[in-house]
Amino acid sequence: MALFKSGNPTLSEKAFQSAIVTDYQNVMTVRGTLNKFGFLFVMMMASAVFSWKYYYDGANVMPLILTGAIGGLIVALVITFKKEWSPFLAPAYGLLEGLFVGSISAYYDYAFKEKYPGIIMNAVGITFAVTIAMFLLYNFRIIQATQKFKAIIFTATAGIAIFYFITWILGMFGIHIPFLVEGSMLGIGFSLFVVAIAALNLILDFDMIEQGAAQGAPKYMEWYAGFGLLVTLVWLYLEILRLLSKLSDRK
Repeated sequence: MALFKSGNPTLSEKAFQSAIVTDYQNVMTVRGTLNKFGFLFVMMMASAVFSWKYYYDGANVMPLILTGAIGGLIVALVITFKKEWSPFLAPAYGLLEGLFVGSISAYYDYAFKEKYPGIIMNAVGITFAVTIAMFLLYNFRIIQATQKFKAIIFTATAGIAIFYFITWILGMFGIHIPFLVEGSMLGIGFSLFVVAIAALNLILDFDMIEQGAAQGAPKYMEWYAGFGLLVTLVWLYLEILRLLSKLSDRK
């Protein structure tokens, strides 16, 4: 999510310029970032497979969900403020996020096995299709990460995060907002909006990676950028999964 990345003023071009190093053997590169992201993705998938199997073995995965969600949030916050620690903390985040994603995916797969068999594979496929589409739109400069664009996406992302936080607080008091889970037109429209914002956050991620490499950011920023891309990809997947579950309610 761009809350932690290029939509954030602390990660503007000035932030990268202040971190420029003179040793060109130890600077951030696009290829290095993609390698780090690939490693983090594999770490996440490994723990996701573990939690998936754990669920279907009949075990209680709630501890895994809580560990992944709370632990992942704490690690993400630390990385955000201590970017130089990202080479050590980003892999930990990948493992924690995998526990959460794998458990949630297994739950959806089981809950919708009659109503929507294959919901997980569809969500994964759509997530990768959207990611590729966003990359092509960015690569061919059809969508450009201008300062105005960044400000709009950052504001929308922050608004969604605040809204989710408020609904979580309300839920603790037994107050629920129906359209967040129901397949009404309002609920589907809201999910489509959130999916669109999550997808556009990928443009910010791609821009951050490109700008960081161009400005000679320190090598550890490869881990930070890879972590940021993973955060966005997981968010996009979860929102697509939620959207598909709502659409299945209208069948």
